[in-house]
Amino acid sequence: MTDQHSADPQGPIIAEGVDEEPVGGNQRVFAGRSYLVVAALSAIYAFFHVAALNGMSIQEWTGLRIPLLPTFPMETWNFRIVHIAGALILGFTLYSARAFVDEGTGRARHPLDFLAWAAMIPALYAIWTAWGIASQIAGGVQWNGMNPEFRSLEIYHFGLPLIAATAIGIVVGWLRGRERGQVAIADILLSICGIGVALYLITIYGTLMRNSTGTPFAPIGISLAAVAGTALIMELTRRVAGLALIVISGIFLIYVFTGDMLPGFLNAPNIQWTRFFSQVYTDAGILGPTTAVSSTYIILFIIFAAFLQASKVGDYFVNFAFAAAGRSRGGPAKVAIFASGLMGMINGTSAGNVVATGSLTIPLMKKVGYPSRTAGAVEAAASTGGQIMPPIMGAGAFIMAEITGIPYTDIAIAAIIPAVLYFVSIYFMVDFEAAKLGMRGMSSDELPKMRDMIRRVFLFIPIIILIYALFMGYSVIRAGTLATAAAAVVSWLTPYRMGLRSIIKAFELAGIMSIQIIAVCACAGIIVGVISLTGVGARFSSVLLGLAEASQFLALFFAMCIAILLGMGMPTTAAYAVAASVVAPGLVQLGIPPLTAHFFVFYFAVVSAITPPVALASYAAAGISGANPMETSVASFKIGISAFIVPFMFFYNGAILMDGTWFEVIRAGLTAIIGVYLLSAGVQGWFAGGHVAWFMRLGLVFGALCMIAGGLVTDMIGVATALALFAIQWKFRPSPDAQIRVRGSD
Repeated sequence: MTDQHSADPQGPIIAEGVDEEPVGGNQRVFAGRSYLVVAALSAIYAFFHVAALNGMSIQEWTGLRIPLLPTFPMETWNFRIVHIAGALILGFTLYSARAFVDEGTGRARHPLDFLAWAAMIPALYAIWTAWGIASQIAGGVQWNGMNPEFRSLEIYHFGLPLIAATAIGIVVGWLRGRERGQVAIADILLSICGIGVALYLITIYGTLMRNSTGTPFAPIGISLAAVAGTALIMELTRRVAGLALIVISGIFLIYVFTGDMLPGFLNAPNIQWTRFFSQVYTDAGILGPTTAVSSTYIILFIIFAAFLQASKVGDYFVNFAFAAAGRSRGGPAKVAIFASGLMGMINGTSAGNVVATGSLTIPLMKKVGYPSRTAGAVEAAASTGGQIMPPIMGAGAFIMAEITGIPYTDIAIAAIIPAVLYFVSIYFMVDFEAAKLGMRGMSSDELPKMRDMIRRVFLFIPIIILIYALFMGYSVIRAGTLATAAAAVVSWLTPYRMGLRSIIKAFELAGIMSIQIIAVCACAGIIVGVISLTGVGARFSSVLLGLAEASQFLALFFAMCIAILLGMGMPTTAAYAVAASVVAPGLVQLGIPPLTAHFFVFYFAVVSAITPPVALASYAAAGISGANPMETSVASFKIGISAFIVPFMFFYNGAILMDGTWFEVIRAGLTAIIGVYLLSAGVQGWFAGGHVAWFMRLGLVFGALCMIAGGLVTDMIGVATALALFAIQWKFRPSPDAQIRVRGSD
């Protein structure tokens, strides 16, 4: 990442380079011809999706027919298989399986390299076999899973060689260290194995055998290809997203084959490995809702974000936030809130948002007096909120629309008040903290000029076009494409004009940015496949129903805990996809509307990023602030405390999700804002311009819960409580250290 602010320490803070993607610790950096090849692959991969989703056709435009060029629109499963295969090739090329070795130490010949080269033979032989099967089917052969000759060909000439090559590639990648600018032979081997999986599955799914998946009649080759494909997806996910999702996926995979030995609601039928793997690489698993979304909406909006980054919109967002909020007390912290909310609209992950804006805001927060842990916690909490900020919502809204069938625009509208409540609560927490510490804001000389920001307000046009197109009835794909084109056009009004080279660079950046989310969605699809085949989701729903008979609140609390546990250490998209499969169906069976149930789950999947002990966003912020990661995660949990109460408001007051008359919605929004204000005051111990005693803090929390509940009577109780506490604080100013003395009879 380049400089995050202007070099002149006396001049104004000007954000620069916020848009640039940070280079991961195991991400390769290429130069020369290697860079050109990888950049071309990445750009072609991203553009392939734009072309496929918009039905572009070179043959229709020019009349020329280019051999091997896919015809758009593609068949759905084939498109998703190619989508995953392309991410595997790019991912293994760009991300190393282990830490890099020092320069000059990784170039020597190594026995493991010869092993990887030798494993190319079975990998290429498997591709040759798959090509031969495709040729036979094209020639009229009726392929089936019961013919002994076909079965032998798939086992010994395709499946086993492919699995052996995949296993060797993964293990050699773990053991053989390379330099940052080198592509390991093992990773080329894994890319070839990914091609083999895709070629065979596209071939077989083009026949009637597509309908046999999950039955004893399915060709054994589907199961063998799925074993290799699952291993490749999990290995790439480990490289780009860490071990958390891999551990959870591994537990679910073990559960498939041990569920028949478990007691109670965890007991599952005995499932043969061939049956499971023949179904997991279909739309009931890996090719299901998560990949459906990543191959359409998510990658399209990643391309949109890349175009915005190329036109430096991220820098403008941060500078706009500085100009708007920098002068208020604790200014950099409030800048973090505004900037993270704006960046969250174009950034897909909480941790990525932390790195993008926190590199600038965290040092400035420390400079004005915030402790390191608080500075990191504020940025982590604010960046996490970007995932619930309409219109993009970190891709979660698209998965919700895919799973529930609720129109995306309805979901985006329903998210408005929850997002406002989240950021307002963090603002109050930050403001009260600044008041307690006696902080000041930044001076005008240190900040960008608001008039300069207003002159460039046209940089919001692509987002405005996106929102307008969606609410005018355009499809999400068409709206995203129009917004992307608008980003290129708007750039011509800035110093960063996007010509052909910049557009190609934006597509290259989009391809690289998409790898993590595609791998995560595919890996989450494995878990979804386990849930659908074993029926554990339905049994979990019965547990929730049993709890609801005793207490509906207890059932909701249990659902919250499961959603947070499933989301710990996982990117938001995967966390929601898994929790939506396990928890949301049970909530719907309780009689909760689907939109409310899924928002409940989504909210807690998001805030798992700031929930100790595994809080990804907090850990990323701690790395920048230099504070203890656990202390930072506890502080971010405290700052985002209202986020753990707001989802319960969805259940008790549907108007928070725009479900009601305008009067009900406005009243619910206003009273909830007052509620989070009182809650923030109670948690921080600051109210009516001063510190408050412990019993006042309890009263503030009680008043907050009454206001948040949403009923007319509870609202009146909350207002009365707040007014009484204000009068006591204003008139008597009880000492913050006040105690109630207890005297005994003696």
